[in-house]
Amino acid sequence: MKLKVCGMREEKNILKLATLKPDYIGFIFWRPSSRYVETKTPTLPTSIKKTGVFVNASIGYIQSIIKDHALQAVQLHGEETSDYCSMIKEFGVEVIKTFSIKDSFDYSHLNVYEFSCDFFLFDTKGKLPGGNGSGFDWNILASYPSQKPFFLSGGIGPENITQIKNMLKVNLPLYAIDVNSKFELAPANKNIDQLKQFKSELDEL
Repeated sequence: MKLKVCGMREEKNILKLATLKPDYIGFIFWRPSSRYVETKTPTLPTSIKKTGVFVNASIGYIQSIIKDHALQAVQLHGEETSDYCSMIKEFGVEVIKTFSIKDSFDYSHLNVYEFSCDFFLFDTKGKLPGGNGSGFDWNILASYPSQKPFFLSGGIGPENITQIKNMLKVNLPLYAIDVNSKFELAPANKNIDQLKQFKSELDEL
């Protein structure tokens, strides 16, 4: 099981997190976010995929951020089209397309994205595009029709380990757990000790 820790910004906090060797570290390049990044981000070990999170950004803006921050993955959290995702893939990064779920989800929306992104990400529908700190009913994913691997997000914290374990018993291509607000001491400042324990438990699944 892969782990992505999103919403990072403070260099010392990032470097401490890097010692835990998560698979992805996410940086939010959406200005309204309380975790918005507007300064240089540190170099990470090559085993950690540096991920930029964007919401309905221009292609040119994403291209410049990929270059300036040496991104290896791009997470699209807005209303980006399949063609848009394909253009981002041409920049040589992994593309993660996010879909928000509340009480139900129409999986036919995924069809046009099957070949234009590398992963899907399912998050909780809320006031913000992401980072709302709340979960959705994972049972909705029981009817997931695709073989494309996906990230699971939305208010996931230490208390969800058993639930994640149960998800792994279902024949679903769950690829990674994406965490953020439930491990924060303050916006963009993570509790490294909590993350260390969570990763340890995740690695045992």
